[in-house]
Amino acid sequence: MVPTDNRPTSSQLAEHLATGIIQLDSEFRISYLNPAAEQLLGISRHKLVDQVVDEALPSLATLRPFLERSMTNGEAFSRREMTVEIAVPLIETSILDCTVTQYGDRGDGGLILELTDASRRLRISRENALLSQLDVSRSMVRQLAHEIRNPLGGIRGAAQLLGRQLADESLDEYTTVIIREADRLAALATDMLGPASPPELVRVNVHELVEHVYHLTVAERPGAVTISRDYDPSLPALLLDREQVIQAMLNLSRNALQAVGESGRIVFRTRALTHHTIGARQHRLIACVEVEDDGPGVPAALQETLFYPLITSRAGGTGLGLALAQDLVTRQGGLIEFTSTPGQTIFQMLFPIEEENDQQSA
Repeated sequence: MVPTDNRPTSSQLAEHLATGIIQLDSEFRISYLNPAAEQLLGISRHKLVDQVVDEALPSLATLRPFLERSMTNGEAFSRREMTVEIAVPLIETSILDCTVTQYGDRGDGGLILELTDASRRLRISRENALLSQLDVSRSMVRQLAHEIRNPLGGIRGAAQLLGRQLADESLDEYTTVIIREADRLAALATDMLGPASPPELVRVNVHELVEHVYHLTVAERPGAVTISRDYDPSLPALLLDREQVIQAMLNLSRNALQAVGESGRIVFRTRALTHHTIGARQHRLIACVEVEDDGPGVPAALQETLFYPLITSRAGGTGLGLALAQDLVTRQGGLIEFTSTPGQTIFQMLFPIEEENDQQSA
């Protein structure tokens, strides 16, 4: 009796791959795609099979000359970080890497497109850049703050002595201005130095902190600004320094108020993210606190350096709010990220939810 070969076929294997697979015939019609490709493209195979690839998926139209060359010459090629528009659940873009190889005989064969999600690699690269940026800014800010504070004490003391020796009391206002401005600069330098002590971690409900900042923001808003909340009640308690996190949230919310001006919309949102990275480390669960506004967005020229100190596009701004917020959040083992386009800017505060924290608090 001849034994039956129970080995899975290539299509059966492809059904279980995390890499998206699209099979094209010699006329570039889609003959097969696996579930991973459906998920990456946000469309079901039933709508794509038998369709010409660049007609069914216009985002892949730029591949057509390369597909033709690969079909003609048998050359494999790769395209990295392609922007692809997907329609599920909402119209948005995804960043994919694509590799194309030929299969079968020329004329009878076709092409295999392998699609992988490049967003995680890009996010890790971006987060590592943010953390490196923070290290540089911390060193630069501390050095600058010390340089500012050292002469301020002398200026203030000299102004006080001068005020005591002036015979004309009408000149006191000038020494008062000097003292007041010296105190203001000293307070600014203190803010630049950041907290003097390490965070005091306690288990807190993050929604309690968001609610506190929400009410403060409502009290400060112009009357035409609408502020709403969208919370995920499943978030567990986190080990955080309450005061430091509130200060970081306040900095983000006040930036949002300044961005929307006299009218606009701000949303406080919480979500749980799974298998998310902070820097190079992947966490099983992440608590995400978002502050979204519909202002004009962060200017493109500032987006790469936004968390550096003294970087601001606002007249009269110090450029310290975001730098300090990033510093405070990283002290909790977290990170602040942002995305910004005109009409939608979202700052995300990411805090790891660690299983060991639950064990320590039990």
